[in-house]
Amino acid sequence: MSKRKGGLRRRTRGKYSRPQRMRGKLSLRNYFAEYSVGDKVLLKTDSVTREGHFHPRFMGKVGFVQKKRGVCYEVKIKDFDKEKILIVHPVHLKRYQ
Repeated sequence: MSKRKGGLRRRTRGKYSRPQRMRGKLSLRNYFAEYSVGDKVLLKTDSVTREGHFHPRFMGKVGFVQKKRGVCYEVKIKDFDKEKILIVHPVHLKRYQ
Protein backbone atom coordinates (compact mmCIF):
# COMPACT_ATOMS: atom_id res chain seq x y z
CA MET A 1 0.00 0.00 0.00
CA SER A 2 1.42 3.36 -1.01
CA LYS A 3 1.26 6.62 0.90
CA ARG A 4 -0.61 9.62 -0.42
CA LYS A 5 1.67 11.90 -2.39
CA GLY A 6 1.77 15.63 -1.86
CA GLY A 7 0.69 18.04 0.80
CA LEU A 8 -1.40 21.16 1.24
CA ARG A 9 -0.05 22.90 -1.87
CA ARG A 10 -0.56 19.96 -4.22
CA ARG A 11 -2.18 20.78 -7.60
CA THR A 12 -2.02 24.56 -7.10
CA ARG A 13 0.41 25.56 -9.85
CA GLY A 14 -1.99 27.93 -11.60
CA LYS A 15 -3.91 28.91 -8.50
CA TYR A 16 -0.90 30.21 -6.56
CA SER A 17 1.12 31.61 -9.48
CA ARG A 18 1.83 35.35 -9.60
CA PRO A 19 2.73 37.75 -12.41
CA GLN A 20 6.43 37.72 -13.25
CA ARG A 21 7.17 41.20 -11.90
CA MET A 22 5.47 40.44 -8.59
CA ARG A 23 7.27 37.20 -7.80
CA GLY A 24 9.05 37.15 -4.46
CA LYS A 25 7.72 40.54 -3.38
CA LEU A 26 5.84 40.88 -0.13
CA SER A 27 3.34 43.70 0.29
CA LEU A 28 3.86 45.17 3.77
CA ARG A 29 0.58 47.06 3.46
CA ASN A 30 -1.31 43.76 3.19
CA TYR A 31 0.89 42.03 5.79
CA PHE A 32 0.06 44.57 8.52
CA ALA A 33 -3.56 45.21 7.45
CA GLU A 34 -6.12 45.67 10.23
CA TYR A 35 -9.69 44.39 10.04
CA SER A 36 -12.53 44.95 12.45
CA VAL A 37 -15.23 42.52 13.55
CA GLY A 38 -17.95 42.18 10.92
CA ASP A 39 -15.81 43.22 7.93
CA LYS A 40 -16.58 41.36 4.71
CA VAL A 41 -13.37 39.84 3.33
CA LEU A 42 -12.30 37.81 0.31
CA LEU A 43 -9.99 34.82 0.82
CA LYS A 44 -7.07 35.10 -1.61
CA THR A 45 -3.85 33.25 -0.79
CA ASP A 46 -0.61 35.19 -1.24
CA SER A 47 1.87 32.51 -2.27
CA VAL A 48 4.89 34.41 -0.91
CA THR A 49 3.83 33.93 2.71
CA ARG A 50 3.20 30.43 4.00
CA GLU A 51 2.03 31.34 7.51
CA GLY A 52 -1.65 31.38 8.33
CA HIS A 53 -2.96 30.31 4.96
CA PHE A 54 -5.99 28.11 4.41
CA HIS A 55 -6.76 25.03 2.31
CA PRO A 56 -6.90 25.74 -1.44
CA ARG A 57 -10.56 24.66 -1.66
CA PHE A 58 -11.57 27.89 0.11
CA MET A 59 -9.82 30.16 -2.43
CA GLY A 60 -12.14 32.92 -3.65
CA LYS A 61 -14.74 32.49 -0.89
CA VAL A 62 -16.22 35.51 0.88
CA GLY A 63 -16.62 35.57 4.65
CA PHE A 64 -16.96 37.78 7.71
CA VAL A 65 -14.33 38.52 10.36
CA GLN A 66 -15.44 37.01 13.67
CA LYS A 67 -12.57 38.08 15.93
CA LYS A 68 -8.83 38.57 16.11
CA ARG A 69 -6.70 35.68 17.30
CA GLY A 70 -3.10 36.73 17.87
CA VAL A 71 -1.83 38.11 14.56
CA CYS A 72 -4.47 36.22 12.55
CA TYR A 73 -8.22 36.57 12.21
CA GLU A 74 -11.08 34.12 12.53
CA VAL A 75 -13.13 34.25 9.34
CA LYS A 76 -16.57 32.66 9.14
CA ILE A 77 -17.48 31.28 5.71
CA LYS A 78 -20.33 29.23 4.34
CA ASP A 79 -19.24 25.97 2.69
CA PHE A 80 -22.42 24.66 1.02
CA ASP A 81 -24.77 24.22 4.01
CA LYS A 82 -22.19 24.29 6.80
CA GLU A 83 -20.63 27.36 8.37
CA LYS A 84 -16.92 27.03 8.98
CA ILE A 85 -14.39 29.15 10.83
CA LEU A 86 -10.92 29.56 9.34
CA ILE A 87 -7.90 31.11 11.05
CA VAL A 88 -6.25 33.30 8.40
CA HIS A 89 -3.29 35.69 8.38
CA PRO A 90 -4.22 39.20 7.11
CA VAL A 91 -1.88 38.89 4.12
CA HIS A 92 -4.34 36.35 2.65
CA LEU A 93 -7.40 38.60 3.09
CA LYS A 94 -8.81 41.43 0.97
CA ARG A 95 -11.66 43.79 1.71
CA TYR A 96 -14.83 42.98 -0.17
CA GLN A 97 -17.56 45.51 -0.97
